[in-house]
Amino acid sequence: MTEKKIFDISVSIYSGMPFYPGDPGAEIKPSQMISQGDVSNLSELRLGSHTGTHIDAPRHFVDSMQPVDELPLDTLVGPARVVDLTDAKSLISREELAELGLESVSRLLIRTTNSELWSGAEFSRDYVSLAPDAAAYLVELGIKLVGIDYLSIEQFRSEGYLVHHTLLGAGVVVLEGIDLSGVSAGEYQLVALPLKIQGGDGAPARAILVEL
Repeated sequence: MTEKKIFDISVSIYSGMPFYPGDPGAEIKPSQMISQGDVSNLSELRLGSHTGTHIDAPRHFVDSMQPVDELPLDTLVGPARVVDLTDAKSLISREELAELGLESVSRLLIRTTNSELWSGAEFSRDYVSLAPDAAAYLVELGIKLVGIDYLSIEQFRSEGYLVHHTLLGAGVVVLEGIDLSGVSAGEYQLVALPLKIQGGDGAPARAILVEL
């Protein structure tokens, strides 16, 4: 029996990694070191709740809605479709999504040219994101989770943050900061589990895809 291939679509967390401007940057420093006579190695972490690969809980933009520790596991784990939109130049429109036949999809991961940005040391403001009408279309379809391969699903410093309000306000979980550079379009099993931060607006997550 052939073992199913597992793809790690998470990015590593490290000091100085790219982060969304205004968010706390990641800092990892040793608290104890065997090489300096301590009995074990122990690190101190300083990072924002939306560092690297992370989950946006609805509470991120809607104060009265679900925090990250109350998200249903059957949203975070289950069948997912990866779509290839590497031809998208800037904003992904409703029309582009409508051409993909997403009517039966509950979890959608969007591969764009953003996955190439992870090789850079600095945050890029010129990433591909969803247009507001595309976000509204995903809500109409009943999508439970949508992921994209950079630190925000919304255009940089978008006025009113309509994409986030549309998705999160409808209870759609957003998975940001994934790396789909090694993944082909198709059907997979998604596991995307965030840290269980009580009352949290979001949390870093380890996300994997398993071949079906």
